[in-house]
Amino acid sequence: MHPNFKLKIGLAGAIALLAIAVVGPGSAVARCETGGMSAAQVDICTPTEKAKLLPNGTLVPPKSAPARVKRVIEAANKISRKPYVWGGGHARWWDRGYDCSGAVSFALRGGKFLNNPLPSGPLARWGRPGEGRWITVYANAGHAYAVIAGYRWDTSGVRGETGPRWHADLRSNAGFTARHPAGF
Repeated sequence: MHPNFKLKIGLAGAIALLAIAVVGPGSAVARCETGGMSAAQVDICTPTEKAKLLPNGTLVPPKSAPARVKRVIEAANKISRKPYVWGGGHARWWDRGYDCSGAVSFALRGGKFLNNPLPSGPLARWGRPGEGRWITVYANAGHAYAVIAGYRWDTSGVRGETGPRWHADLRSNAGFTARHPAGF
């Protein structure tokens, strides 16, 4: 084998590794933004920073959040502080108040994860099984809530207040089924 041939092969290999190192992470980030990723790439999309809860009750998404996650948070912020109304958010998206599954559905619709509101039972079968990296919906036959970018979106948990709110504290998920949108 000619010595220059070995040098050319070695140089080509080094250039290929450099191209993978430079292009690879960028393409993984693009997949995180669109939600499409393989199991091998799932850790790339792990939230590296939590959202920030403001004193007025709105949530600011982390800069690293995918665009669809930011839209889910933006949608939830629009109905945060609305009152709890049983069945609210199911007959129409814009309502005077929301129940648990209506609030979760409204938020998910913001990221284009739902076309129609779902009651808590069907939310327990929605999406993919298990916890997501950015969004996890916890649901059973009687209640639903979500954890989005590290904060709980729930209609329960605040004394004296009802309706959809962001909560820094997480609750027990015993008795709930965890579901998430694919890739998120």
